[in-house]
Amino acid sequence: MVDAAAIRERLTAVLPKVTDELVELVAIPSISAQPQYAAEVARAIDVIAAHLDELGATRLDVVSAGGHPALIAHFDVDPALPTVCLYAHTDVQPTGEVSQWTSAPFEATRRGDRLYGRGTADDKAGVAAHLAALGAFDGKPPVNVIVLVEGEEEMGSPTLGKILAEHRDELTADLYIIADCGNWAIGQPAFTTSLRGVVDCVVEVRTLEHAVHSGQFGGIVPDALTTLCRLLATLHDEQGNVAVEGLVSSDEVAVDQDEATVRSESSLLDGVQLIGTGAFTSRTWTKPSISIIGLDTTSIADSSNTLIPMAKARISLRVAPGDTPANAWNCLKTHLESHVSWNAQLTVTNGESASPALITLEHGLQEKANRAWRAAFGVDPLLIGTGGTIGMIAEFQAAFPDAGVLGTAVSDPDCRMHGIDESLHVPDWEKVCLAEALLLAELGE
Repeated sequence: MVDAAAIRERLTAVLPKVTDELVELVAIPSISAQPQYAAEVARAIDVIAAHLDELGATRLDVVSAGGHPALIAHFDVDPALPTVCLYAHTDVQPTGEVSQWTSAPFEATRRGDRLYGRGTADDKAGVAAHLAALGAFDGKPPVNVIVLVEGEEEMGSPTLGKILAEHRDELTADLYIIADCGNWAIGQPAFTTSLRGVVDCVVEVRTLEHAVHSGQFGGIVPDALTTLCRLLATLHDEQGNVAVEGLVSSDEVAVDQDEATVRSESSLLDGVQLIGTGAFTSRTWTKPSISIIGLDTTSIADSSNTLIPMAKARISLRVAPGDTPANAWNCLKTHLESHVSWNAQLTVTNGESASPALITLEHGLQEKANRAWRAAFGVDPLLIGTGGTIGMIAEFQAAFPDAGVLGTAVSDPDCRMHGIDESLHVPDWEKVCLAEALLLAELGE
């Protein structure tokens, strides 16, 4: 029988130290997508390795498959016991305009129940949750534990598949706990059962060899930016549904949100309409979405009365569960090529991609997880989908098809992952730390 009270007491005792370690990690600008921060990604891995070594890891290796490093640590207990792999990532998104942050993005700042800073919620708190759970057992967990921390998740985990293949024996487990998903609400935990994939591309439109006078040629010669805008407008219908043919889409969802919640959590401006049709959760969980996430053209400050010869946009397509990145890419490319106006020159360059995933857990494991999270939060966890992408979950499923995967959360809808003033709800994070420790104890029974 799991002694939940004793585990809670031990977990509470280690939380101050682990909180300091989280603050230490947030101070490292481990932005994987920007080459100038490569050394910081490696430094974050080294800091985590030092903490795991202090906890008594029996084996510890920093590995690479041609990209940013990853960390594999082992806490070997007994080969007769189950093996659990605890996953999180230490790389973060770029900060955006630093001046818009209320406090410095790489200085963890506590305001009320929230800890602000880039990576607090996504996903350095996931790393810290693993440190806390192991710390509750003084580095001697009741099951064999593997800790895998990667430094490329925010880039789509481009070399993780190779790492899994090259280190298969060191990473084989019965259960993979992915601490990188989202809770339904503050105080309401959730396990993620589906995720969308992602495909993105850069589309370039050219109409002229060079800029020309807009008075002399405007009206007979198309400019590239207008042409690009017309093309981008074809990606959605009048209701805001994705208009690209051939993509997988579904309306089937078990739970839904109300409009007021969606508006509040998204910070939608008053009067702005929501887009798409069907249940709100289906629009973000089981249907594709397309967003324009970047634009290269002449700035207003540098503009003149000339026709712009070339313009670019970066398109992000979230791929619904049941679809594949290859199909989504082909459908998107075909749509763009067949809808460009005025026979303008078009170049479409494929970029990041990651697969969607459907996650199921064997009944006995699910019940153990439910009990652990119920004991920590006081309520049952919900089974939900998510609109985000964690491509490595599909890679884990492909590499270890007989193992279970549990998508757990340290974030909540108010955390502003990837955005300005990202933050972590500390009381819920502490409950996640406890829940993970309780689950390890459940699995060791």
